[in-house]
Amino acid sequence: MRYPEVVIDHIPANSNKRTGRVMAPQYLTVHNTGNPRSTAANERAYLTNPVNTSTTAYHIVVDAAQAIECVPLNEAAYHAGDGRNGIGNSQSIGIEICESGDYAANEQAAVELIADLLRRYGWGIERVQPHQHWSGKYCPRLILPHWSTFVAQVQQQLEVMQMTEVQDWHLVAIKEVCERYGLDQVYWLNRAGQPVTAGELFGVLNKVAK
Repeated sequence: MRYPEVVIDHIPANSNKRTGRVMAPQYLTVHNTGNPRSTAANERAYLTNPVNTSTTAYHIVVDAAQAIECVPLNEAAYHAGDGRNGIGNSQSIGIEICESGDYAANEQAAVELIADLLRRYGWGIERVQPHQHWSGKYCPRLILPHWSTFVAQVQQQLEVMQMTEVQDWHLVAIKEVCERYGLDQVYWLNRAGQPVTAGELFGVLNKVAK
């Protein structure tokens, strides 16, 4: 799941769960919802339920079906339990992973989303931290027992996305050069990623020179 697929459904700005504090995010903090019966839609709805008087909020909640952005990513939210000025609360994007339904699918969607956020911000895997890192709370409770595997999966997904990004850029470049110089686009697209022979190289250079 890529970030552009996230549904934007922000809590109203006048809610007690909106801090209004501008944030330059530096980390991604991973949580589990702690509710095995609640979907992403349920979790978003609860944030604006009048019975919920807590000031706790988070930026994105995700399950296998969808991800919902509840607080803008450039606004601090109280989700990390380390106080108003704690790094977790004031410098990290909180991501809640639902426990309901097919949990493995929920976690995989979160892996992809987290990797895409790392790619977008230009961050490395060290920017991904569990809730426990900031406050000591045993959260994300379903991921902590295999945290090292989880971050390895995020790293692998990030590398796949970065490779695809590079390949897409190469394909665009091939198409543009072929169109500009009248080269066989189908031939060169099929050769993408393969070594170029000296004959091919000089053939292209000769074509371009003319």
